[in-house]
Amino acid sequence: MAGQQSALRTEQNAKITLYWLEKSRSQRILWLFEELKLDYELQTFKRAKDMTAPPELKEIHPLGKSPVITVEAPTAPKPLVIAESAFIIEYLTEHFGTWLAPKRYAEGKEGQIGGESEEWLRYRFFMHYAEDIRNSPVPFFIKPITGMIAGKLDSMFVQPNFKTNFSFLESQLASSPNSGEYLCGKELTGADILMSFPLGAARERAGLSVDKYPKLCAYIDRLQARDAYKRAVQKIIDVEGEYNLL
Repeated sequence: MAGQQSALRTEQNAKITLYWLEKSRSQRILWLFEELKLDYELQTFKRAKDMTAPPELKEIHPLGKSPVITVEAPTAPKPLVIAESAFIIEYLTEHFGTWLAPKRYAEGKEGQIGGESEEWLRYRFFMHYAEDIRNSPVPFFIKPITGMIAGKLDSMFVQPNFKTNFSFLESQLASSPNSGEYLCGKELTGADILMSFPLGAARERAGLSVDKYPKLCAYIDRLQARDAYKRAVQKIIDVEGEYNLL
């Protein structure tokens, strides 16, 4: 464990702790905290030399992964332990930031099948879609294979898959509801926060370039230019001395 900040409490008198792992998806949860302006405790962990998570994380959650948060509330008999980025974002959004989720139903169509707003349908889709995007140009099942074979598999299967997804996201931004600048419309949502890590990783390692995908690259820049995003990065720099996405 490399750093820890003083415990603070939220407006609901709940103590929230983020167990942050370097070079992991946990950074987007830290961004969420800053976007919601929550009080929280931050505990940071270093990866082992083989890039695996340290065994100490298994003391928090049996899977030993990050992100994971704990929530200690006066009305709860014991701390809640919540893992998985999408679940964490949904949970905290419901309690502290409902504005990060679009309104579910179109006006006058509350409770009707098919009455959901386009913004909400996109939001629900991207909350699931975000975890399917490969965040490495060579997926985990290719890495143990020799370089020559891996290169062939990469060109045959991986890169075409990236192209399909990048083109899809480019078109989704072009057709964002109400000419919005985010995936679900004019306002930032939890889905945008969730998408930030795989897209940032793709730009670093998977050929996501501005000449081929200008709207997608501008979108990533827009996310990373938000004050809360920059505060989250600075928080890690202050604690760890540096911040690296990957």
